Amino acid sequence: MSSPEIFDRRAVRAHRERAACHVGSVADILRDAADRLLDRLDDTTHRFSAALDVGGRGIVAPLLRSRGIGCVSMDLSPRMAALNGAPSLAADEEFLPFAENAFDLIVANLSLHWVNDLPGALIQIRRALRPDGLFLASLPALGTLAGFRHALTEAEAAIRGGAAPRISPFPDLRDCASLLQRAGFALPVADAEDITLLYADPLALLRDLRAAGETNAIAQRDRRIPPRAVLPSALAALPIRDGRTEVVLRLAFMTGWAPADTQPRPLKPGSGQTSLTKVFGDRSQR
Repeated sequence: MSSPEIFDRRAVRAHRERAACHVGSVADILRDAADRLLDRLDDTTHRFSAALDVGGRGIVAPLLRSRGIGCVSMDLSPRMAALNGAPSLAADEEFLPFAENAFDLIVANLSLHWVNDLPGALIQIRRALRPDGLFLASLPALGTLAGFRHALTEAEAAIRGGAAPRISPFPDLRDCASLLQRAGFALPVADAEDITLLYADPLALLRDLRAAGETNAIAQRDRRIPPRAVLPSALAALPIRDGRTEVVLRLAFMTGWAPADTQPRPLKPGSGQTSLTKVFGDRSQR
């Protein structure tokens, strides 16, 4: 049974191809997210030698190599893939072209949220990991661009009498760990952090989204150009902090390990050898 087409993958590729020439203008934002994600490598004593960078847009691969980790990069867009340096290739996250047990680390920084079959993609990623290999990912989570989504909907409904979907749906944080577990990862963990952006010119938000390749690729998107007043009205409704337009990116960070016999396992229910009465004392005697 094929997954529903939520996103137009041809549009996703075209947006990233176009953005490859401009992505440097949002490198600071992408690097902030990547640094937060890769900080999790400092929490493990594992040493990695063969990593796969999925959609790192020229940011993740150099950071991994600076840690002494050999890295192969892939991106849906050939031009974006070329930004990562060799070895790199253009490939689809929904159909990974790698053998099982090919890598001991896979990193996907802000690159899996345009995938139609995310559970299927995660299963392929887990299979490409060696036993006890680590998967790290960041995704925009529910709450990202929430103010802009609401403002766009309200503005278009007021002007046109109805609103089309213009911002991608994002997963809830609670779903992220479940997705990892469903895909067969061990020790799944998901947590969230907010990145707050302040814009002196609110139109710069739209330029940044375009430069990152993050413009609308929803399959059922309205192909018509919106009325001219929609975007100015929506941007004017965004919150202001210190005289600047405030935009919040809520990022879900996902960590999961490929199963291995050496990993700790929970004890079977009823197998404990110590009575809680011995630990806390017999309260009936107090």
